[in-house]
Amino acid sequence: MQRYAIKLSYKGSAYHGWQTQPNDVSVQETIEKALSTLLHQPVYIVGAGRTDAGVHAKMMVAHFDFDNDDLDCETLAAHLNSFLPPDIAIFEIFKTEANFHARFSAKSRTYKYYVSTAKDAFQNEYELRIRFNLDFDKMNKAAEKLFDFIDFTTFSKTHTDVKTNNCKIMHARWEQTAPEKYCFTIKADRFLRNMVRAIVGTLFEVGKGKMSVEQFAEIIEKKDRRLAGSSAAAKGLFLTDIEY
Repeated sequence: MQRYAIKLSYKGSAYHGWQTQPNDVSVQETIEKALSTLLHQPVYIVGAGRTDAGVHAKMMVAHFDFDNDDLDCETLAAHLNSFLPPDIAIFEIFKTEANFHARFSAKSRTYKYYVSTAKDAFQNEYELRIRFNLDFDKMNKAAEKLFDFIDFTTFSKTHTDVKTNNCKIMHARWEQTAPEKYCFTIKADRFLRNMVRAIVGTLFEVGKGKMSVEQFAEIIEKKDRRLAGSSAAAKGLFLTDIEY
């Protein structure tokens, strides 16, 4: 069997996340159906992560195994793009080593969360409009506290199937990208389900003055999801990079 990797992007608005679901349309399922049709046999893919419903990806990596080590990858990518809906785009398909794993070989993932303080008719699907004042300097001071911890149970969806809630966060910072536009970038070796949206929602509480920087650190220590803020809306979140 030859292992192949796929680099792609997708707009997550119409999908119930990346991972195949019993009763909902997912990105993984949509690609698998198209690949299976083109290659005339069932094909199963493994993604680098499991983005939530409504979350977008500017860069996702997946892999699949196939019993032909001489696929015309460039032609397959072109045909796959023709079969797939407009909100999923294939960048590249290429051969990999047998031990490459889209998920477990990844050294880091980077997410970005976009917000705007003004209404924008053209970006409404891709950023959260905030109607309250936020202290971004204070939010960045709170974000620095993330580097002091490895157990992020506080920001994880409950009853997940992971063996550990430990993550190593390498970067976490808000920056102004344009007038009335802000972006939170966070990079880690791995992320828990709903983790980024929970962190952003809790940082909003800090920015609104409802939570101090010290309290932000305390709720991480207590490992209780009920103490954190509400999850920020999915539409503002993008998976933007994966490093191997």
